[in-house]
Amino acid sequence: MAGIGVGTGSAPAATATGGDSTGTGTGTGTGSGSGSGTGSGTGAAGDSGGTGGTGSTGGDAGAGTSTAGNSNTDGSGVGSGGTGVTADAAGIGAADGLGSIILNGLRYDTDSATFTIEDATGLQIGMSARVAGKVDENFTSGIANQVVSAAELRGAVSNIDVPAGTFVVMGIGVSIDSATVWGDANGLADVKAGSIIQVWGLPGAPGTLRATRIQVSPTVADPLATGAVQSLDKAHKTFMLGQLTVNYGTAVFAGLDESSLANGVVVRARGTTAPVGGVLTATKVQGWYAIPTSDGVAVQLAGVITDFVSRGSFGVLGTPVDATNAQITGGPVGSLGNGVKVEADGFMSGGVLVAKKLRIRNVPGTGGPASFTLIGAIGAYRSPADFRVRGQPVDADAAVFENGTKSDLRNGRKVTVVGDRVVDGVLIAQHVTFSP
Repeated sequence: MAGIGVGTGSAPAATATGGDSTGTGTGTGTGSGSGSGTGSGTGAAGDSGGTGGTGSTGGDAGAGTSTAGNSNTDGSGVGSGGTGVTADAAGIGAADGLGSIILNGLRYDTDSATFTIEDATGLQIGMSARVAGKVDENFTSGIANQVVSAAELRGAVSNIDVPAGTFVVMGIGVSIDSATVWGDANGLADVKAGSIIQVWGLPGAPGTLRATRIQVSPTVADPLATGAVQSLDKAHKTFMLGQLTVNYGTAVFAGLDESSLANGVVVRARGTTAPVGGVLTATKVQGWYAIPTSDGVAVQLAGVITDFVSRGSFGVLGTPVDATNAQITGGPVGSLGNGVKVEADGFMSGGVLVAKKLRIRNVPGTGGPASFTLIGAIGAYRSPADFRVRGQPVDADAAVFENGTKSDLRNGRKVTVVGDRVVDGVLIAQHVTFSP
């Protein structure tokens, strides 16, 4: 991932090293990590001072010196301009909106972002993703430089428990909640044992995944599994993901080196043939979304709490979190514990995410709020129950309308659509607001 530097200064018409557009101020981008890259450009205009741009491995985008290593750091640094702070950031979670992209409730402008999407033709609601860019200090808006998304699991399903909302794919336990998006089905009752399904989700305890989007009929069947490495055996080149044994003896590595494999590291293992006797022969092992560790980097994480000790000590996606002074919404503080799905916004310090905001999204046995947002122009309009926004099918027949009425729906009208569930690929709208 790109290292991103921030410059400061106020010299008129000056040029910042490492930026990507012309602006006011001078500055230099900095970063750290295990990869290296250089680039040059002019600083981006800001409210106060110029800002450095982004760097990436191999120096294909502007920055002073940046890194994008194979460890849990993206080489980001943090700086400030005259009167405010613009923090280099990484957000990891599930896309809960489009227009440009809304991740963990924060809208990122993607006008200048590069997209890398695997296992789908484009980014859709519910897909897990990593966004690298910048956010304001209060986590209310951001600008994305890079968006990466890939599925976590693909294979034959078994042990379906509809009342419990759980199933197993190749030895990895999957659970659903009220925010799980169903891309081509009405729910877990539509899933048939033995069929190949594809899941996007957030790793929880080892061998488990909380599904954020499920595709019952994927276009490809090649097996894919994601999780924290367990029982690593470097002599025999195997490790476990849940109950699945992965043989990586002939695998190509991407995003991490073979020497970086260790118990607890989250990876994606891909193959071309179904597991035999519970063993997947991996053709490719990828590092999962890199989580920055550099002090001062702004980080958004959505995931399931593990290793809970107290409000000030628990884990999300393998990252230690301290929410002692966080603003907590979505439920009582006392509901925090293992298995609770949360979104944490904060800044890294000594390898710990010191949360500024924490939103409780789902408490096992209790549930939690789900909300999806689309911002854009109406297209493919047929009726209030059948149109699209950002390519996403929408049913707004029972929605509440603001700044207009149902009769104002038509192609080209700009709207903000908010719904609480996606069923059979369709967002069921609760509110539709017309833009001027």
